[in-house]
Amino acid sequence: MRPLHALGAAVALTLALGGCGLQPMYAGGGSGAVARGLSDIQVSAIQGRAGWLVRNALVDKIGETPAGASPRYRLDVRLDDQLEAYALLSDDTTGRERRTLRARYQLVDLSSGAVVVDATAGSDAGIDVVSSDYATIAAEQTALENLAKDVASRIVTNLALRIRDQERP
Repeated sequence: MRPLHALGAAVALTLALGGCGLQPMYAGGGSGAVARGLSDIQVSAIQGRAGWLVRNALVDKIGETPAGASPRYRLDVRLDDQLEAYALLSDDTTGRERRTLRARYQLVDLSSGAVVVDATAGSDAGIDVVSSDYATIAAEQTALENLAKDVASRIVTNLALRIRDQERP
């Protein structure tokens, strides 16, 4: 009798989810509206090491504009990368740092020059400062790499949501 109850619950849950209006973001795969919209975006160069990491993460998620095709939009990103000490130990040394990466990004329509999207994204990470300078520097660099991927993911998700909303009737 128990498997029958589980089957009934699964059917009820499926029916409830179908009626809530949820739809897959990337319906249609690479030929879907969101994927096509993202492929129309050219990512501008971003200054600094953090900018290089964020741009590469964005291009990995969005994809390069196909050769011979002209992009419809340009994505401009400005970064603010901060590393600050905040946990002082009894011997006046730093015990912990926080690395913060904030991005202000604008999606510019290349045909009109109008700013279509003007938003921000950011993330931060805590870093333990240890007695080895090498280990601390490695942790700071790893934190930057992870933050760059996270910020890029937030940017792409926001752009995908806006593209999806524009495609809805």
